[in-house]
Amino acid sequence: MNRKHNPKLTENAKTLRKNMTKEERHLWYDFLRTYPVRFLRQKVIDNYIVDFYCHEARLIIELDGSQHYEDKGLLKDKIRTKHLEERNLTVLHIPNSEINSNFDGVCEYIDLFVKSRL
Repeated sequence: MNRKHNPKLTENAKTLRKNMTKEERHLWYDFLRTYPVRFLRQKVIDNYIVDFYCHEARLIIELDGSQHYEDKGLLKDKIRTKHLEERNLTVLHIPNSEINSNFDGVCEYIDLFVKSRL
């Protein structure tokens, strides 16, 4: 059976939900939580926990801190993104710096992307 959910990661996901980064909290509480299309936070998909997931738009939003731009982080992200895209999901990588410096632009970008997928 090809599961979409790894139950071993459920507790990790719950912990991550309780301990979101400053940028994740900002995006969640100031935009995604009340967005008209439902998003989930810290969703387990296969062997990964994604930051934000919208089933209806088949969309994953990943907020990337500085570790994602180091060689090891770039490789891990590439493998993870490829795997998720094979599930017919789209992964948007948004740098934390964009959340901090261009929040309205990020929200508009996400809104336009979701609307284009529905």
